[in-house]
Amino acid sequence: MLDRPGAIVADEKSDEQKKADPSVEQSLLARAVRRMRGFGWLFLLTVVLPTTCAILYFGLLASDVYVVESKFVVRSPEKTSASGLGVLLKSAGFANAGDEVYAARDFVESRDALRELNKGGAFSAAYTMPSISIFDRFGTLGSGNDFEDLYKYYSKRIDVRHDTASSIITLEVRAYTPQDAKRFNEQLLEMAENTVNRLNTRGRQDLIRFAQVEVDDAKRSAGNAAITLAQYRSREGVIDPEKQAAVQLQMVSKLQDELIATENQLVQVRAFAPRNPQVEVLEVKAKALTRQIDEELGKIVGARRSLSSATAEYQRLFLASQFADKQLASAMASLEEARNEARRKQAYVERIVQPNLPDSALEPRRLRSILATFALGLVAWAVLSMVFAGVKEHQA
Repeated sequence: MLDRPGAIVADEKSDEQKKADPSVEQSLLARAVRRMRGFGWLFLLTVVLPTTCAILYFGLLASDVYVVESKFVVRSPEKTSASGLGVLLKSAGFANAGDEVYAARDFVESRDALRELNKGGAFSAAYTMPSISIFDRFGTLGSGNDFEDLYKYYSKRIDVRHDTASSIITLEVRAYTPQDAKRFNEQLLEMAENTVNRLNTRGRQDLIRFAQVEVDDAKRSAGNAAITLAQYRSREGVIDPEKQAAVQLQMVSKLQDELIATENQLVQVRAFAPRNPQVEVLEVKAKALTRQIDEELGKIVGARRSLSSATAEYQRLFLASQFADKQLASAMASLEEARNEARRKQAYVERIVQPNLPDSALEPRRLRSILATFALGLVAWAVLSMVFAGVKEHQA
């Protein structure tokens, strides 16, 4: 019992010596390799079989894929800065359109774009040719033949990438003939341009239509106000109460001056010749002037149809007419501004890279794919072998 701890210490020392000895390490590695060799079935399963399948598929079965790439950007005229600093920092030019970029991209990826491409079965015919591999052809290996299946197939052959930093959209089309790849890419570009043009037309029409509606309403209001004012003038027999009142007051003032002169003359005649026949004439004239002054003053104030009573209603109608005229002028200015804004806001698609006819197929990358399959198989075999060997050693 007393010798046992010493034995344990000796064993530990011997283990450390074994680990420090290179020959021991080599023997451990050789033993691990031998154990890994015991899993030959695993090597066949993870390396030989996948590599063989890759050689068969990429070497014999996979069809050549032609890739056509195009690039475009949606731009719109940029509004010139009014300040001097703004002119120095940003000169007048063009700016990237915002909503139109996403609209063009989403339309290219949509089912509507596929319907346009597939008019007369052109798209489906290009991807169901007998020369295409059964693994790549549409409608084979259990896939359906309806439109939804065609759209899923289309989504894998069309790649649309949007660079948010530069707002450049890259469109890639994959097909099994160079002519089809270029043709579909060109058609999708035209669809993107038509989408942007349609948005421009709708935006311009809406902008101008709303402004035109405001002008029509303002014209109608101004016309009604003018008619109401004219009817009131005709009914009341006045043109402008204030101006007419001023004329009436001038007339009353003249009559009052004449009355004063007549009364003075009457006083003088009575004082020097009381029996003079002019006394009666002057008295009649003075009464007539007084009566005329009262009538003229009644036309200005006091009577029901006097100018003072007509002034309030006339001012209300006149102000309404003026307000309607100002609204009409403002609406017409807004309409002109809307037309200018509609012309300025026109967005358009500018092609940066045109679709070209490819000289050779870019996909599949046969040799690289086979080597990648082989390398991944080796990694999987080594990892699984080490795991199985560890499990086996632990069980032993």
